[in-house]
Amino acid sequence: MPPRGTPTARQQRLGFELRKLRERAGMSATEAAALMSLTQSRVSNIELGRYGVSADRVRMFARTYKCGDPALIDALAAMTTGRTRNWWEEYRDTLPAMLLDLAELEHHAASIRTAQFTHLPGLLQTVDYARLIFRQNIPELSPPEVEHLVSHRIKRQGILYKDEPTPNIAVIHEAALRMQFGGPDVMREQLQHIVKMGERDNVTVLVIPFSAGIFPGTGQTVVYAEGPVPQLDTVQLDTEHGSEFLYADAQLERYRTFMDRFEAAALDADASSELIHSIINSL
Repeated sequence: MPPRGTPTARQQRLGFELRKLRERAGMSATEAAALMSLTQSRVSNIELGRYGVSADRVRMFARTYKCGDPALIDALAAMTTGRTRNWWEEYRDTLPAMLLDLAELEHHAASIRTAQFTHLPGLLQTVDYARLIFRQNIPELSPPEVEHLVSHRIKRQGILYKDEPTPNIAVIHEAALRMQFGGPDVMREQLQHIVKMGERDNVTVLVIPFSAGIFPGTGQTVVYAEGPVPQLDTVQLDTEHGSEFLYADAQLERYRTFMDRFEAAALDADASSELIHSIINSL
């Protein structure tokens, strides 16, 4: 079977974690390959996510590398499953791969923490608000392209409604709540939706008021997706050039601190709801 041309972010992440295990064991790819009766190129391609790997083979890698963390090994083995076609695959020919990778990341996350400062969280957006955001794209998108993006965004929200919904903590700056994108009617509906979502057991909405002043990372949109074990957490950042996925140990520690500080700067859930209601009443 030829190697994959474009592995997904999840496939790349599994390979990255296997490479970390090998490097911690002090082995070269050539040494590891010899111990497992593989070629060096096969080991390297697995670490790049270009070759699939079974759960049994992941466990063989872990034994070879003397990994003594059963929870991590089980989590890595679980990443080899779920090869069936998921809903986001229907967008593979119409949307950038990074958006499919984001949907896959959210789908597998144990919980999600987000921080937004100028736009409202994608997982909490209404159809009209999302459509308005995509219409501002540069270069301008065609109507069908906009609708593909809106449809994808709304389907991503399914993780909040499934039988065992994904826990979501959404930290939103007051500035994003007061941006009148689309005018009062669009924003009123959008803010009412956020209040309603915040009443769900799995969704917590926290608002950073203007009075909070400055705090680290001001203005940066962050999605922090928690994995089944902390080593498999992932940070997703929005940039003008698309999504960026981070998962090096130092990066995860940095953004855990950011998210903790964002939440510490925010009002509690009840006070946040009251502030959003006051903004709705002012529209």
